[in-house]
Amino acid sequence: MDKQLLQYEGSKKVFLQIGVITALQAVAIVMQAIYLAKAITQMFHGAPSKTALMSFAIFLLAFTIRHALQWAKERIAQHYSEQVAEQYRERLLTAIFAQGPYQASQYGTGSLLTLVLEGIPKFKTYVQLFIPRMLAMVIIPTAIVLYVLTQDMISGITLIIVLPVLIIFLILIGIVSKNKINAQMETYRLLSRHFVDSLRGLVTLKYLGKSKGHRDAIATVSNKYRIATNYALRYAFLSSFALEFFASLSVALVAVGLGYRLIEGMVFLEMALTVLILAPEYFMPVRELGNDFHATKDGQDAAKEFEKILQQQQPELAIQMPKWQVNDTLTLQHVSLEGRLKELEATIGHNERIGIVGSSGAGKSSLIALLAGNIKPSEGQFLWRGQTYDTLTTPDWRKQLSYIPQHTTIFAMTLRDNIRFYAPHATDEEVLAAIQQVGLSPLVKRFPNGLSEAIGQGGRTLSGGEEQRVALARALLQQQAILLFDEPTAHLDIETEHDIKQIMLSLFEERTVIFATHRLHWMPHMDKIIVLEEGHIVEIGSHEALIKRNGAYVKLRQAQRGEVE
Repeated sequence: MDKQLLQYEGSKKVFLQIGVITALQAVAIVMQAIYLAKAITQMFHGAPSKTALMSFAIFLLAFTIRHALQWAKERIAQHYSEQVAEQYRERLLTAIFAQGPYQASQYGTGSLLTLVLEGIPKFKTYVQLFIPRMLAMVIIPTAIVLYVLTQDMISGITLIIVLPVLIIFLILIGIVSKNKINAQMETYRLLSRHFVDSLRGLVTLKYLGKSKGHRDAIATVSNKYRIATNYALRYAFLSSFALEFFASLSVALVAVGLGYRLIEGMVFLEMALTVLILAPEYFMPVRELGNDFHATKDGQDAAKEFEKILQQQQPELAIQMPKWQVNDTLTLQHVSLEGRLKELEATIGHNERIGIVGSSGAGKSSLIALLAGNIKPSEGQFLWRGQTYDTLTTPDWRKQLSYIPQHTTIFAMTLRDNIRFYAPHATDEEVLAAIQQVGLSPLVKRFPNGLSEAIGQGGRTLSGGEEQRVALARALLQQQAILLFDEPTAHLDIETEHDIKQIMLSLFEERTVIFATHRLHWMPHMDKIIVLEEGHIVEIGSHEALIKRNGAYVKLRQAQRGEVE
């Protein structure tokens, strides 16, 4: 029994409803067996047709009630599974967004897509099938064996002895099947991650002339998934065959005992027929649970993955933080991020422009993530107005800044709604003013529907430069005092970046700016430059001071000597 099922909202009520219905269904199963055996016996002994028909009518009534109850049970389970699956979807997405892009990225884009798009439906199937099957396996065999014991002690004892053996054998096969299914799911996750990464890098692969050669890698991963799936199916078919075989063998064992004692006159025909009709029904819940084991196993595994993500969700801290004002400074005191940043010490002042530079992997994006409140440092503190804070992952801090990443997210909505995504109450006049300032006016004039033009998925596609202008327009509408940029122009060509640069520099005025980039032509416009190497701060100072020092900053410039400044 999966104890997690009892923790879902409304689960106890559903268990009670399905349990009561299953108990009534067990009574109907026993009644239909009794009256079917009675009708057959009456016809065998030449009883009046009316008597036999009456018994057969009661059998049909019990049969109808049984399947009506089964329909009701399935409807309750289906409705509940849809409700729980939707709750899990909302909780899962909330947790992923709450943890921030850096923590969420640890799971892998492909894994998250697979988990949300396919794990949720599999989890729904698991809940829908498992609850009725589990309760049926407990209630129906118990009711049947209790009735059989009152009619024929030997047959009842035979059923009691055989069922645990069947269950033990099913468990043994299930353990082996579980390993194969887990291997198959791991290969599937690898395939999904590989496929998503291939799609994201398709343009680069095509540009480098490697897109056709990449087909071999996709074919290799797909073949591994095919082999793992065939192994899993092999054991699934084996367990189903073994279950059917031993269930049939158990029924045959009961039938042989009844037949021998019937010949010897030790039991009556009606009672023997009743027990013989009930024997397959006794094993039916176990067979159904065994057959559905493989259909529900993926859903159970998905539920475990959900819980791992939900358990890592950090609740929003109720720490009150002041508003960023004139003369404020934020000081990093021995701030570390396990595996990425080590013992950082720096000060960020009000309306100060901070450039963060370093080679790839130096920790620029990690530092931006810390300052944006996306992740919590493993060590160290932040000092602000004489008070220390262990983290910036609080709503009060996040509400004061605008974060512009390397790749802007364009939502499947109108241009107007994309620009005012963080300021939904902005007027069209304010949106148009932002558009004018970031240089999107020519684009809007080309759109037949103007601000109402649909962009993003299903709409017009924007270039990289246009997407970045949309991000800048969003930041203008937000009017936040702190701006964070994480490689905002890394994917743009030099010409596009030059056009956007002037817009961004005007945006910097009277704001605190933290700008991480590997393109050093931005640095002369910064008041202070932080140079990172392998997670350490190796230099801090203005552009002119670092040039005179002739240290790590100068080496970076020399490595990028061909870049326009």
